[in-house]
Amino acid sequence: MSSPQPTAKPESALDPFRRAIVRGLGVLLPPLLTIVIILWVWNTVADYLLVPLENTARTLLVDYHEKDIIPADLVPTNQPVKGRALINGAAYRQTADGQYIPAADYDEVAAIVGHGPMPASADAVYQLYVENKYLQRRIVVPIFLCVFVLTLYLLGKFLAAGIGRFFWTQFERGVTRLPLIRNVYSSVKQVTDFMFNETEIAYTRIVAIEYPRKGIYQLAFVTGESLLDIACAANEPVLAVLVPTSPMPFTGFTATVKRSETIDLNITMEQALQYIMSCGVVTPPQQGYKATSFRQLPASPPLPGLSPEN
Repeated sequence: MSSPQPTAKPESALDPFRRAIVRGLGVLLPPLLTIVIILWVWNTVADYLLVPLENTARTLLVDYHEKDIIPADLVPTNQPVKGRALINGAAYRQTADGQYIPAADYDEVAAIVGHGPMPASADAVYQLYVENKYLQRRIVVPIFLCVFVLTLYLLGKFLAAGIGRFFWTQFERGVTRLPLIRNVYSSVKQVTDFMFNETEIAYTRIVAIEYPRKGIYQLAFVTGESLLDIACAANEPVLAVLVPTSPMPFTGFTATVKRSETIDLNITMEQALQYIMSCGVVTPPQQGYKATSFRQLPASPPLPGLSPEN
């Protein structure tokens, strides 16, 4: 008795609309996610590096300029114009809290404020003065990027030297002794070492292995010939492979498999990582196929003693 053939589901009037939406998302999401990741990285660097450095620079510059502030009780009272003073041949202006600052600094802040009220104190005047004269983002950001890149370069050169490597090793040894921090630090270090370390894993080729059972295939990176004792026990050559996990291929596990049970794959390392990170959505072009390309296999013959009608 032949089984009934499944009937195709009739197409809904909204199906073309849904397909168009999905195609639009497929086009829009890659650049959108790229921008989001870049903005997230920049905001993280700005929040934890740029802003604290700006605050430190602002404090130091304001402290430097505040030495020009003269308290009201040190200014002679016989001044020709109220709110103005001539001290040691230099012109001063009085702020809202009664103190005097150089007229040039006062006038510059007044030009910034325009028709608005002046800051309420000499300290606030210099806060605004420093903010607009030294700490404009169009000036700060390029300088910060140059200093940041130079710092990374010098840090890399220092850690590559013997004394730098020694101090860094001692620092990591101390961190790994802390109960909670060592777990987080070790995990983060594995990811960063995989991404940025120059001593990359020496894989020889990319294969597929059957794991965790027959019929289920996993991508793996061949890293070596594994151990002699395992090869002797298996009575054939074995391979050491790194099996990455989705969607983060930076983590995984090492396994030893028989060489005869591996399938060599014609894909590059980059294509393999894209395949793993996309959970199989992004397939290498040379590996794409359609299910219709396989001919339909004939039905299995009935078991002995059973007729097709049973």
